Order: sequence, then C-alpha cells, then structure tokens
Amino acid sequence: MADSRTSTLNDDALTATVLAVGAIAIGALLALWWAARHPRLTVAVAVSVVVFSMVGPGTAGALVALAVVVGPLWRWRHRASFDRCFLGAWRRATVYGLGWRQAMTMAGLGDSYRHPDSVADDLAGVERRPVARYVPKLVRVRSDRWSDRVTVRLLAGQHPGLYADRADHLAHTFGARACRVESPRPGRVVLVFQMRDPLATLVPALAVPERPALRHLEIGRRQDGQPWTVQIAGSHLLVAGATGAGKGSVIWSIIRALAAPVHEGRVQLWCIDPKGGMELAAGAPMFHRFAYDTPADMADLLDAAVDQLHDRAKRMRTEGRRTHTATVAEPLVVVVVDELAFLTAYLPDRDIKKRITAALSVLLSKGRAVGFSVVAALQDPRKEVAPIRDLFPARVGLRLTEPEQSRLVLGTGAHDRGAKCEAIPVAQPGVGYVVLDGQPDPVRVRASWVTDTDIATMAEQYPARRGDVIDAQVVGDAAVPVRAVEVQAADERDAAA
Repeated sequence: MADSRTSTLNDDALTATVLAVGAIAIGALLALWWAARHPRLTVAVAVSVVVFSMVGPGTAGALVALAVVVGPLWRWRHRASFDRCFLGAWRRATVYGLGWRQAMTMAGLGDSYRHPDSVADDLAGVERRPVARYVPKLVRVRSDRWSDRVTVRLLAGQHPGLYADRADHLAHTFGARACRVESPRPGRVVLVFQMRDPLATLVPALAVPERPALRHLEIGRRQDGQPWTVQIAGSHLLVAGATGAGKGSVIWSIIRALAAPVHEGRVQLWCIDPKGGMELAAGAPMFHRFAYDTPADMADLLDAAVDQLHDRAKRMRTEGRRTHTATVAEPLVVVVVDELAFLTAYLPDRDIKKRITAALSVLLSKGRAVGFSVVAALQDPRKEVAPIRDLFPARVGLRLTEPEQSRLVLGTGAHDRGAKCEAIPVAQPGVGYVVLDGQPDPVRVRASWVTDTDIATMAEQYPARRGDVIDAQVVGDAAVPVRAVEVQAADERDAAA
C-alpha cells in the first residue's frame, strides 16, 4: 500500500514538474516574442537592469533623476528627435495597440477564413474546425507633434484602395482630424493620422531672400512643418482655386521670393491682370511689362514674349547651349497670368482669344529650356475652360468646389490618396495640395500671406531694373541689351527733334 501511494505521489510530482517546466518554457517563448515585437522597450529595460546591477540603487536613482531633468530639456531643444524616439512607442501602446483588432474589424478591414475541410467535417459529423479571423498587422508607429504615421501590413487579397475608402472611419475611430493613405511598397500602407493642424493659422510673409534658388523658391509651409518650395526656372505652375481660396497668396509669395533677382535684373516679371489691375497693380514697380487695360494689350504682351523666346532659342542654338542660366544680359522671364480662364474661354473677341491661346501654348511648350516660365491662376480647371491645362507640369490645388475639379488639377490618384481640395475649409485661404517630384502621395501646404503693406514695401525696396536690361540681342559681334538699344534710339530721336 505504501509503495503504491509513494508511486502515485512521485507520478504527481513528475507531472507537476513537467507542467511547471512547460509553463516556464511557454512563458519564456512569449517573453522573447514580445521582446522581439518591442525592441526599443526591451533594450531600455535590459540596459536599466544592467546599469542597476553594476552601479547600485543609489547611483541608479541619480541616473533616473538626471533622465527626468534631461528628458524635458531634450524635448524642448530638439522636439523632432525626442518624438521620433519616444512618442511613437507611447502612441502605439496607448492609442493604437489596445483596440487595434476591434478597430480594424469594425472598420471592415478584418476578415475571416473557413478551412476548406470544414465542409467534409460537416458531412462526416465531426466537430467543425474553428473559423480563423484575421486583421491587418500593426507594424510600426512614427509620431511627431502634428501627426502619426502608422505602418500596416495588408492581408492577402487587400489593396490600398480599401484603406482609402475607410479613411474617414479610421480618423474618427482613433480621434484624428483626418486620415490619409500612402502606399510606400506592395503589401503595406501608411495611415497618416493628422492629430493637429500646423496650417490652421496664417503663415506670415516670409523674408525676402537675397540669393534665392530659382528652382526651389520658398513660398510657404508644408504639413510636416518643412518649407514649401516651388520650381520656377525650367517649369510652369498652375494655381487652381475657387473664389477666396488664396490664389493671390501663392502668386504674391512667388513674386516676393523673386524680389531680389528682379531688382538685380536676373529675373523679369511680365504680368497680366484681366481684373483691370485690381489684383497686381500694387506691385507694378517690380514688373517689366504689365497689361491690364484691354485684351489686345494682353495679347500683345504674350506675342512679345513669344518673339523674344524665338530670338533667344535661335541665339542659344547658334552658341551651342542647351540650358538657360539667368543673367542680367539674359534674364529669366516669368509670365504671370491672373484669371487664365478669362483669356482662354470667356473672352468675347474670338480672334484675340485665339492669339492668346496660341501664344500661351508656345510659351508652355517651348519656354522652359530657354528661360521663359508661366505662372497662371484660374478658378475652373475643366478642359473646355483651360484647354492648355495639361501643359503645366506643376500644379497647386487650393480649395475647389467639386471632387471632380480636384481630380482634374492633381489627378485621380492624388485625390484618392487624400488630396481632397473640395474639403478645405473656407476659413483657410492659401491652403492646398501639391504633388512633389518623386513622391506619388500629395502634400498639404499653405502659402504665406503677403499683406498690402508688405507688397507696398517690397515694391518700393525692390523695383525692377528699367532702362538698361530686358533681354540681349546680337548687334554686330556683341550682345547688347534690348532695352539699352531702345533707350539709345529714343534718345537719338529726341535729340534730332
């Protein structure tokens, strides 16, 4: 009897030991799996344990106190790096990690899978295999003071368009102002949750740069807080927006960024204002040519630009030059057109309208290589209103009235990725979307607000060079400035009279 009881106890002890060892092994594996899923926190805990064991509790406490002091100081002096190291992990743990499965399921992005053998199980009368339920995997969270970038691994059979369709649902689920979907590579999407709006307040007029890069003119701010730059030299820019959307902010920000080279003579502004000069007249001292009175004057300005374009192209071909560099003798000519639709669609004189459309087509198709750029603004981007819309390689979509207009300006793909210009609030003029070179996903931007006082001061301090340089033409063996030739001829006529 004693032997059987002892044997039973030994068996029970062995079973308990095996179970305990199995539980410890499973716990260790789960701990290793969790550590692999959270490498930053794992490293932090490991370093803390090692430091505590090496230096003792007193020194470890002093180090913790130092970290408490250094942490806020680090965040104050360099918030971007602090957020990059800590904020993403915190947001993942407190916002996204806790309710991720529920949020994905309720948003319609999770799915279930029933094993094919389940039908055979039903026919055989055995227990049905459980239905497997899947949700997209939360891979990474990167956060800054404005937004969270949540990287998600797609389920089999999913595509980014499904997430774009659920963007509003996800924004409300996670308490964000908006959600935009990016697709950096196949099988993954990045959900960009806008937590705060850095463009909610006006961007004041930027300082006039003394030596601006004509291919990277800073005219405002981007959603991520970085400068918004546009290319003028070697490109053309179309600004589309409804009434009051802030088209003037974009135009005046560009003019302000060009003020110094305009004053030097390396850049010329040829401006057309069909509103009778109401929009652009305040900056007239900075313009080399300004047409605002009659459509015929506007057509003459554009024809003159085309003539100079052909002369310059001929000269560059003779000299063997393929690219243009802005100089005082051969400046970059920026043709600024406000209310483009009036000239290309609403002008009652059909002959003048044809002249204007033909001249603009030449400038847009041939001007980039020889130093002629067009900056135009319009309200209605439809093809029948702006037939030359596709000739603009760079476009800005401000607030528009319909989703279709947003697609016409920036493209269907940009609209699907979040460039919903029709959703921009009326109270945020100058806010819009652009598609940057090399980036398929649109970027939200806001142009600086140049006040009337800023314009008056700028026009007084940076007037255009007049009477000496507009362009160069070959006279004999020398390149002589056109304006200088014209002024000399006028002086000779006056002396003869």
